[in-house]
Amino acid sequence: MSSSFAEVRARVVELLIVSAERLNVSPIVKYSALSLFADRLCRSLSDPARGSGADIDHWLLRPLTESSLQLFALISLWISCKMDNSRPLSVKRLKSLGDNMIKDQHFTTRDYIEAVSGFEIGVLNTLFAHLENLYLQFIGIAKMGEMVKFEACTSIMDLLYEKEIKPMRHSDPRILAASILAIPKQMCEFPLLPWVTFRGCFNEDDVLKLVGDILKLVLCPSNMKPF
Repeated sequence: MSSSFAEVRARVVELLIVSAERLNVSPIVKYSALSLFADRLCRSLSDPARGSGADIDHWLLRPLTESSLQLFALISLWISCKMDNSRPLSVKRLKSLGDNMIKDQHFTTRDYIEAVSGFEIGVLNTLFAHLENLYLQFIGIAKMGEMVKFEACTSIMDLLYEKEIKPMRHSDPRILAASILAIPKQMCEFPLLPWVTFRGCFNEDDVLKLVGDILKLVLCPSNMKPF
């Protein structure tokens, strides 16, 4: 690839997000796909010591190109849709989307089917799942929960996946979810911090550090670079 892996990854993550919007999938499908692609496949490709190693050997990733990563981004959506029984996605529809979104290479139906082999499917331990669980718990016990907009939380998640800043790569999804929920509505106001740290048995300083990193991304996205 002529571009750096981080640059290509960012473009492919954007393609995945746009594809999810075009397919009108549920948030759990979208973020399960992002977790499968960005947290698992891309991490194993950029840092084999942290990945499972299985995905690197797939013949469709040799040579590694932006088009092949785009294929696996769409496969991540397909797998996530299959796990969500309410919105199955046919191979025909997926390939039609791929023909429209992937410009530099044509993949056959057989390619889409074979791309699934060797792809780990365990996506229950996702950032979205932990964030949604914390959010539902909070609105169930506190009136202030009505002030927290879940759409704002998912917008922050989109930024984290697109930029792949250090907290996104190295943090436990549970503490990252707690940090997103603890983002203050006003400066110097952390109404959820004591609750999320107690609920998750986290160190308050660790959550504060992540909150600070996330706020830098939200307030000054152009100054944040991938690590």
